[in-house]
Amino acid sequence: MDRLDVSTLVRSLTSEEDGVRKMAVFKLQTNISDPSFADMFISQGGLTKLRYLVLNATGNTLAYSLTSFSRLLEVDKGWEYINQDVVERVVNLVVTHPLVNILRGAMAILAAIVSHQRSPTSTSSQSEAFGFRALKPAIAIHPEFLEMLVSRLSSADHALCANALQLINGLMRDAISNEGEAEWPKFVARLQDLGVISNVYTLMQSTAVQDLAHPLLEFQGLTKTLLRKYRDVPIDLHRPEHRRALKGVHLSSNPDRSSDLVEDGKDKKHNPEKWRRLGFETENPGAEFEEAGYLGMMDLVDYVRKQELSYQKTLLEQSILPPRTRCPIARASLAVTVMLYDLFEAERSDLDDSKSYLALESKSSYDRIFKPLILQWSRIHLAGLQAFFRLWKATGAEREEFAKLVDLVRVLLETVVGGAKRETSVEEVETEIREFDHQRLRQVQMELFHMAYEDTWGPHLRQVRDETSHEAVSFMKEQRIRCLLAGAWFPTQSASKSEADRQDSKLSQAPSFRYVKLSHNRRYLHYGDFDIKGDKDPELDSLPEKLDLAIVSSVASNITTKTPTSAHSHSSNATLKNVPQSSTTQITIHGYLPSSVTPPPETSHPAAQQRGRSDSRSTEKSATKPAVSHYKKIEIPLLILHPKTHSLASEWLDGLLMLLAHQPLTSETKRLTSLLAEYGMKIRLMNVNLDQGGPDEDNYPHVPSREGLDEDYYYDMGGT
Repeated sequence: MDRLDVSTLVRSLTSEEDGVRKMAVFKLQTNISDPSFADMFISQGGLTKLRYLVLNATGNTLAYSLTSFSRLLEVDKGWEYINQDVVERVVNLVVTHPLVNILRGAMAILAAIVSHQRSPTSTSSQSEAFGFRALKPAIAIHPEFLEMLVSRLSSADHALCANALQLINGLMRDAISNEGEAEWPKFVARLQDLGVISNVYTLMQSTAVQDLAHPLLEFQGLTKTLLRKYRDVPIDLHRPEHRRALKGVHLSSNPDRSSDLVEDGKDKKHNPEKWRRLGFETENPGAEFEEAGYLGMMDLVDYVRKQELSYQKTLLEQSILPPRTRCPIARASLAVTVMLYDLFEAERSDLDDSKSYLALESKSSYDRIFKPLILQWSRIHLAGLQAFFRLWKATGAEREEFAKLVDLVRVLLETVVGGAKRETSVEEVETEIREFDHQRLRQVQMELFHMAYEDTWGPHLRQVRDETSHEAVSFMKEQRIRCLLAGAWFPTQSASKSEADRQDSKLSQAPSFRYVKLSHNRRYLHYGDFDIKGDKDPELDSLPEKLDLAIVSSVASNITTKTPTSAHSHSSNATLKNVPQSSTTQITIHGYLPSSVTPPPETSHPAAQQRGRSDSRSTEKSATKPAVSHYKKIEIPLLILHPKTHSLASEWLDGLLMLLAHQPLTSETKRLTSLLAEYGMKIRLMNVNLDQGGPDEDNYPHVPSREGLDEDYYYDMGGT
């Protein structure tokens, strides 16, 4: 817009026709945000005419004038035209005018005035023209101003809510920064009494948060500022308000007046348990507020005032308990205050965090940025304190375990409060805190501990865990193979049948036991059948049969991989084949027989025997032909074992599998492998070596004698 247009616009502002003035100021509100246009407008004398309209216009003309003036202030121009007349006029509009479009502009002007940064070189009269002080005379004329301002937060117009909240933020910020230590707490308390907390809490949980994101984030930051201010105020019992607050905590406990003073000869002294009875650690309670400050005092007083009967009842119940088992109420309250202070990150200002403002561009980040529960500080503190009492009683804690209870309650608050979504109501949070079982809480605590440990030592722990797991597998492989090297007795199929079945079958003449042993070179299984078990195990050379492990194709079993009592089969594509369910444990070794070997009678069912005879005849007929393969192409059972116990079955099945370079399958082997890996991990973490931490060679403990003892004992390996 050129110079002529600006001149025309300025002249139109003083037109006698209301329609002309309305159209001129309507165009002005659209263009005044441009700094170059604003300079031209001011140089043409338009600011004087605009202020006149603000002071005297009505209807839409007034609404457009207020909006134009507020936008002019946003580009940091026109401050010299702000005087007490303008402030009183705008405050009067906020209190008395019902139209939303007028209220929006009026509150925007007041918010700009309150938030205007004063120059360090400005005089006292200039300083009083801005900030909270600029509104005080007008508020004195209209005492209902703050009440009307807070009520605008519940308006359906989001722009009006935003302007009202910006004005409240400006008033609070200026009061905290520039008012005296005795003044700003009164002003903040007055706003809270008018319901500003509940209104902002509702806005923060509603869908309006998208339109009010910036002023809501600013209010949340101011709340943190207030928490810091209260916490940084040290408790001084020489100050009357601090002394009265602490005295109120004592008197609300319904003390026995006769016990407050004890006689010592002719003199009367204070009861030495006066403050310890309330849960303080010493008789100097002021020193125990060092970490929580006046914020801790406020929370303790608030609990005592709102829960006086419960407070007295708790003290009465604890008076009959031993001192070491009494829950220290005062210390617990201060501990919960510090927990919440850390949980809501009160030391971190959202206003100074540029990442928070960038995150506002993404609606999905609202749950992470906005914490409405910080506005319900008092109720969350009460719920946390009651949870502390409940957990103290449920766990049977004692005074020395106070720090452990603090950690437990901290986990509870971080889980419930810290994990709550933006829309979660405070009632739901209170219910969840109240119903959170301490056993479940212990599990959450251990999970968080492992997560923290994993975050710190994750790569190193994974490397160590992989090494210990590999070592455990190697150890168990060697142990299982050594079981095969040691040999074992197995009942044969005839011994596994019942007495009636053996009498009715030809197997009654078959041997009852089979002894199997792995050769020293681990290439052959030697075995032999015997009618009875000898006192000594047979030597390897005395076993008549042997099985070359090179021809073994698979190992099948009906041994369960879960529990010893289940009977269903488990198989691996590489190692196990499904076999029919049996009432006895069975391990079947399958393979391709060499042409010169016939299968053992026990392993040859009719079909296998028929295949064996036909294959034998074909081999004889082709004896003169070049051999294509040394082994037959038909897979048959080579050896069947019937272990009597699940442990023996586990040793031989997994031993055979691991000997053939396959993975173990039974639950017992897996459990022992996991146990070895776990203990190896713990030993690595403790950094225990054979050369460290043990006694000197000349100072080993005495080994007791076994004289007079027999072999009648058992041991439990790994808690089985």
